[in-house]
Amino acid sequence: MEQKIFHGQFSSEDLAECLQIHFNRGNLLVQRVEYEDGIGIQIKTRTQPSSGGDTALGIHFRKVEDGISVQVGQQTWLGIAASLGYSALATIINPANLLNRLDDIAQDVEYLQLTDEVWKVLETNARSLGSGYELSEKLKRIKCDYCDAANPSGSPTCVACGAPMGNLQPRSCLNCGFIIINYEKTCPNCKKKL
Repeated sequence: MEQKIFHGQFSSEDLAECLQIHFNRGNLLVQRVEYEDGIGIQIKTRTQPSSGGDTALGIHFRKVEDGISVQVGQQTWLGIAASLGYSALATIINPANLLNRLDDIAQDVEYLQLTDEVWKVLETNARSLGSGYELSEKLKRIKCDYCDAANPSGSPTCVACGAPMGNLQPRSCLNCGFIIINYEKTCPNCKKKL
């Protein structure tokens, strides 16, 4: 399950609606579910698709401090694999069958890119709503290791006890928006090198 945090002053409903508008078309159907801690979106193939195999993908939105956390689950691949397998078998039996299966193959290739397309839609729309991976001043506060006092970001010493703040300055991962400490070399969320 992949997770990203979009910092900004917008709601889970705003991002969920962007996915509903973009993906509720053609062979795809979007369903929305309200949870106590957020909103769930499921993108799946319609009951009787005109081409391609079956697939489904779940996305969960929840409010976090200064933004929205988005988790995209694992896409189901079995229907796509079955459709591609059928196309390959039909082509082996009679190469002319390839012409009859081109729509199915094209639809399956599009489905294989569904997760990437979801992230692209979310990132584009979140940016248009004013999101970024930059931390707000409220989240940039750091806790002194010696006295637990909150200090503004960039303070070389603690405002309460005078202890050095060192490498405790927070920042966010440029790939997923996860809040990290300066001394970390890899993001604990997306595992990208910083």
